[in-house]
Amino acid sequence: MSEPALRLSGIEKTYNRGQTAEIRVLRGAALTLAPGEVTALVAPSGAGKSTLLHIAGLLDVPDAGTVEIGGQDMTGASDRARTRVRRRDVGFVYQFHHLLPEFSALENVALPQRAEGTGRRAAEARARELLDSVGIADRAGHRPAALSGGEQQRVAFCRALANAPRVLLADEPTGNLDPATSDRVFAALMTLVRETGLAALIATHNLELAARMDRRLRLEEGTVVAD
Repeated sequence: MSEPALRLSGIEKTYNRGQTAEIRVLRGAALTLAPGEVTALVAPSGAGKSTLLHIAGLLDVPDAGTVEIGGQDMTGASDRARTRVRRRDVGFVYQFHHLLPEFSALENVALPQRAEGTGRRAAEARARELLDSVGIADRAGHRPAALSGGEQQRVAFCRALANAPRVLLADEPTGNLDPATSDRVFAALMTLVRETGLAALIATHNLELAARMDRRLRLEEGTVVAD
C-alpha cells in the first residue's frame, strides 16, 4: 500500500474571543488522503473547514495533534521547514483566484516554479502544458482582468499544481461561479488531479459536485466523519 499523501490525527484548535470567551473549532479531527484520491469535505459555513485546510496545508498550527505530509511529521517543525514543505508539496486553490493582476496567465503559473529555482524556459513550458490541459492555452498571454471568472479559476488551478505537489487543498473553488461555469471548471480540476495522481481535499457546499468525488467527508462539531 502506498504511503498516505496527507494524514491528520487528533487535530485540536481553539480560538480566543476576548479575555474569557473561547471557540473550540476542531475537536480531535482526523483524516487520511491517498495519492490519486479526490475527497470532498462538506460543512456549513463557520464549521471550521477553512481552519482544517489551513492546518493541513501548514498555514496554521494546531493546538494539539499531528500533520503528516508524505509521511513526514511536521509537528514541531520550524517555520522554515514548514514553508519549504508547503511550497514543494502543497497546492492551494481558494474561492477567489488571487492571481497577480500585473502578470499574464502564463507568468502567474510560472511564478511558483521560478520561486523554487526552475529556469524560465522550463517553467513556462510547464505552465503552457498545464494551461493547455484545462483548455485555455490560447489565453496564456492575457492578464487576469481580461479573463472570465471561469478562466481565472482554471489559471489558479494550474498555478496550484505548477510544482507538482503531493496534496491539493481547495476551499470552495467554484463557489464564486455560476452553475454552468462551475461545472466546467470542476471538470477541468478533476482532469488535472487525475492526470497528476495527487491527493485532493476539496471543501464545498455543492452537494452535486461532492457526489462526483471519490469520497465524501463531513465536518461536524469539530470532528471529521464519513458521509
